[in-house]
Amino acid sequence: MYLLYFVRKLDKKSLNCYNDHTNKFSQKEVSAVPKSYSEQEKEYIRKRLKEEAAKCLAKYGVRRTTVDEIVKRVNIPKGTFYLFYKSKELLLFDVIQEQQENVNRELYQSISGIADTEFSAEKLTDVIFGFYKMTEKMLILKMLDVNEVELLARKLPREIVEEHFQDDTDTIEKIFALLPVKKEVDIKVVSAAFHAIYFATLHKAEIGEEEYDEALRILIYGIVTQFI
Repeated sequence: MYLLYFVRKLDKKSLNCYNDHTNKFSQKEVSAVPKSYSEQEKEYIRKRLKEEAAKCLAKYGVRRTTVDEIVKRVNIPKGTFYLFYKSKELLLFDVIQEQQENVNRELYQSISGIADTEFSAEKLTDVIFGFYKMTEKMLILKMLDVNEVELLARKLPREIVEEHFQDDTDTIEKIFALLPVKKEVDIKVVSAAFHAIYFATLHKAEIGEEEYDEALRILIYGIVTQFI
């Protein structure tokens, strides 16, 4: 959800920007591309591409992660890479989205668990607080600042971004459907408020290490009491 919030800040013109060279490769590389792979081989290669891309992203960031480095780690010809992804950015976005979806799934399951019990603002605050602390420990999500995400988003096809916009909206609505939300509450506003808290987590040092956790919990509780 938070990755997509950054992406939403980009104008449509930026989202349509491509570097054509990212989708092209030399004739030598084309000749190295196998004619076909079995479904099992495709699944394995895609899995390995994601694994190594995740490692590169965590170590180098978006700008310094290269297709050359990824294919070297996976031990495939560079041309083979383009059978699976048209650009480095599409692979990196896939990796980030997969991790974010895992976090969202855990959040949904946790909220679903307390929704079936004696529900309270305090319990929901504890769950959401745990969610933020979990994302802090995820190296990939932790290292992504606004500039890194904007760099990535500028080279993504617009239709890919719009598709994930809808997925993000669906996820938020699905979570809110579990909660006794006040009728007059605008879900988009509440979502934006939680996104604002995420921005604050990027400045933990400035807030103060000792006060950070309690300040985070107070912010979350303040929002929760506004919509339930």
